[in-house]
Amino acid sequence: MQHSSVVDRGRRSSAAAHRKSPGFSRAWCCSFAAAPGSPDPRSAPSPKPHSKSLSTGSPSPSAKRIIDPRRILSPGRVSPLPQTPSPPPLDPVPDNRSPPPSRPEPPSPVARVSTTEKRLDLRLSLKGKDGKLLVLELDSRVLCESSSFFAAMVLEARRKVSDMSTDFRKIEVGGVEDLGVFKETIELMYEKDAMRWILNAGVSRAIDILEVSSTIMFDRGVMSCLKYLEAVPWSESEEEKLKILFTKCVFDEEVSRDVLARLGEQGPGKSEELAVRLIQSVVSGTNCNSRKELQSLVNGLLSKSSVYQKDPAGLNKESLYNVCYSCLNSLVELFEEASGSVPSGPKSKETKPLVERVSKEVENLNWLLEILIEKQMAEDFVCLWANQVQLMMMHERASPMIRYELSRVSASVFIALGKGKVQCKGDTRSSVLLAWFTPMLLDFGWLQRCSKGLDMRMLEEGLGQALLTLPLKQQQTLFVEWFQCFSLKGTECPNLSKAFQVWWRRSFVKSSESRS
Repeated sequence: MQHSSVVDRGRRSSAAAHRKSPGFSRAWCCSFAAAPGSPDPRSAPSPKPHSKSLSTGSPSPSAKRIIDPRRILSPGRVSPLPQTPSPPPLDPVPDNRSPPPSRPEPPSPVARVSTTEKRLDLRLSLKGKDGKLLVLELDSRVLCESSSFFAAMVLEARRKVSDMSTDFRKIEVGGVEDLGVFKETIELMYEKDAMRWILNAGVSRAIDILEVSSTIMFDRGVMSCLKYLEAVPWSESEEEKLKILFTKCVFDEEVSRDVLARLGEQGPGKSEELAVRLIQSVVSGTNCNSRKELQSLVNGLLSKSSVYQKDPAGLNKESLYNVCYSCLNSLVELFEEASGSVPSGPKSKETKPLVERVSKEVENLNWLLEILIEKQMAEDFVCLWANQVQLMMMHERASPMIRYELSRVSASVFIALGKGKVQCKGDTRSSVLLAWFTPMLLDFGWLQRCSKGLDMRMLEEGLGQALLTLPLKQQQTLFVEWFQCFSLKGTECPNLSKAFQVWWRRSFVKSSESRS
């Protein structure tokens, strides 16, 4: 009797403990293990109470699923678990209906994911290109309503299933590029506030989800992603990513119109026209600091090594030279005003001093010459500068503090010729050197005192090398003129001694050696 009462009390305490054990509702969970041994994990018999589950990770079929608290997050989210060593598998409980699974090789890892939906009647297997496998247990109703691609697959799966009492139907998608992006796209179907979800994902992830949504015909996902992408700024890498996506996928024009408006290219003709307009704006600018900054900006945009330069043909030559003509005409008018041959107009408070206005036009011409040299279109500029007869005549009568500005343009031309950056015909080189060599000798002292960024040693070297490209008789004329000037002015004259020695050896020493 005493033994019976002890047994009864043990049974009552066991039953009470069983009633107090709470069950866990289904939530997003993720476990990496082998694929289940049978199509229906709930068809296997219940293991003994003291035995553990197999290494395959299949849940106990009859008992309630107990989930590790570390794996439970907010509904609709999956978080990877820290890797912990798994215990050695126990001997499985004998099953008369099916043999125990064989374990010759460890299978590919599988992520088994469940949703919080009440009606889970579909198992979606995603196979990646890298061999990984992801299994999602889903509500087929939501999946079919969201995607016509999956609706057709589910309909076909229902036709193939003979036993309509089977809880899980199976569909499979292979060759998935990114399992994580595909899973998040499926998860988006179950989100009520899709825009908030995409906002948390970010631009780059939204582009990936947009591509998957287009592939599986998830229209709500496509519209949500495009709406989000149109409203937020992109980085250059994200913009290129979008351009590539729009070449691979076709979107409804009405839905994608706003995004395409931000991606649309202007075309090479329009870009050249716009570049000339930008150059004209810089040339006509009045703020010195802003003009320098914008000049540097335009140089970067037009540089051959610039990532923004798409058209190798560059700028329209005729349009660019029209800007040069405009600057030269302005320079002539300013020198006429300086000489008093043309009465100056009424001065306003905004009118800057004559010296500053002349300097501005000279800076414009030198900057335009740099662009022309970069685009290999500067030969005509050399010819144009050689034919400025009116400016050469006014140079003789103008004040030294103004006329030396013209020699700054000549210095840029001489340096370009001496370095071989501009390849002109012989008569063009002769014309420009014969026209502007003497003014350079007169203005060299002023250029030294007001160099304004001009490298004087580079000027001396470039001028000497440019002279050596002329015929020997013309070299003799100009070198003799320099010799006389240098003997009188010294450092106020450019030092062309090295180039003079080269000319002398070519003209007399080598010629006498050849005669002997």
